[in-house]
Amino acid sequence: MDYYQIERLLTPEQLLVRDSISEFVKSEISPVIDQYAQEHKEIPDLMKKLGRIGALGPFIPDQYGGAGLDQIAYGLIMQELEYGDSAIRSAASVQSSLVMYPIYSFGSEDQKQKFLPGLAKGELIGAFGLTEPNHGSDPAGMETKLIKDGDGYRLNGAKMWITNAPICDIAVVWARDEEKKIRGVIVERAFQGFSTPETLNKWSLRASKTGELVFDQVYIPKENILPEVNSMRGPLSCLNSARYGISWGAIGAAVDCYQTALKYAKERQQFGKPIASFQLQQKKMAEMVTEITKAQLLSLRLGQLKNEDQATPAQISMAKRNNVNMALQIAREARQILGAMGIVGDYPIMRHMMNLESVITYEGTHDIHLLITGNDITGISAF
Repeated sequence: MDYYQIERLLTPEQLLVRDSISEFVKSEISPVIDQYAQEHKEIPDLMKKLGRIGALGPFIPDQYGGAGLDQIAYGLIMQELEYGDSAIRSAASVQSSLVMYPIYSFGSEDQKQKFLPGLAKGELIGAFGLTEPNHGSDPAGMETKLIKDGDGYRLNGAKMWITNAPICDIAVVWARDEEKKIRGVIVERAFQGFSTPETLNKWSLRASKTGELVFDQVYIPKENILPEVNSMRGPLSCLNSARYGISWGAIGAAVDCYQTALKYAKERQQFGKPIASFQLQQKKMAEMVTEITKAQLLSLRLGQLKNEDQATPAQISMAKRNNVNMALQIAREARQILGAMGIVGDYPIMRHMMNLESVITYEGTHDIHLLITGNDITGISAF
């Protein structure tokens, strides 16, 4: 869907990336995603499949296994993956922005060489530990502790609502050390005292694994400490990268809902003619295409700013909030156009709607992002 000919603003490389990911989604994800979501199962070997198409850490330089793509190409990858399902984009987003990004940005050369190539191929699966049982929107209050022990450290605490936790090989975890500084550590699956219980009975993101990261006197060798960061700048910069990707991803979910509703409205006959001929249905669809177009322009401009290293956290926050809310509203309107058919798994709308109820909460809730914008324009914090 390209109402404003945005395609003309993309480079041949960006178009090639978008089209290749779109082809993968339509052949490998769309035909099976409803079954896996209904059964609360993840797609087998998903991360390796994403690795083979270059969807993991695409902005990481090729010397570490990435594709060395720009930020707009990364956004387009997230858009096409979420056209398939938010759970698919979430898995790739966590791996790319929340695991590979901090290792690349704050890790040692040895850490980059050890972990990034495997993560890029999907041979290693990563998780990101920031949110805690008592600290969601206020991550600075974290209670997870990192205490010096000989040449290494002992990690104690817990993180929750963690995508990929039950299947992760490593986790980038943020904890407070004895000097009250925020440190990033790479926790490996084999470390004694590290467990990842799964979160069950989800109504949302059912095609991906969610769980906890629990640390009981886990010994962390000094070579697993990220050396280049010791403040909240570390995890927040990761969230900025992830939120940017989400701003694009939400567009994909919205487009799938819009296209489904448009096709259905043209085919569904009531009162002797297609329901697409009625004013109220045309109003819904006109508003959908308008909001999607606005979101596309917002993310495209944000991507240009990120390529220039000029995008601010507040600008990224605005795009994440606006675009996810846009997608959720479109899913709800599209469901109404389909009537009762909108609730069944034969169509993707209810699945997208339930997924987006998570997306509008994670990586900063809708309300928190409103306050970030409010702080930015007034200079007064409401937190």
